[in-house]
Amino acid sequence: MTAMIWSPFASEDEASLVARKLLEEKLVGCANIVPGVRSMFDWEGEIYEEGEVGVLFKTDNSLLDQAVARIEELHPYETPAIVGWQSDAAGVATGNWLGQLAGSKSGTSNKT
Repeated sequence: MTAMIWSPFASEDEASLVARKLLEEKLVGCANIVPGVRSMFDWEGEIYEEGEVGVLFKTDNSLLDQAVARIEELHPYETPAIVGWQSDAAGVATGNWLGQLAGSKSGTSNKT
């Protein structure tokens, strides 16, 4: 089963550093870095609007919690927004590809 994680960053450089680290650690198979995200949020009672860079990480469901925790460790924000979820459906090839991540972490293959 596949999973996705979304998190905004302040810059493409910060997003790239975290994405590369998770790819190197085999916690994700892909990170789509999306510049030009306009974020509006309530922080400590004030409404803010800022430009950010969104990242959509793709992983295997068995690695979801570990990947979310690692993003939280690496993220430069004091209170980063990190949301992960299991995918309801994925292409067979995508499931097989991301399932190989789980195999690389445990020594077995976890295909959907």
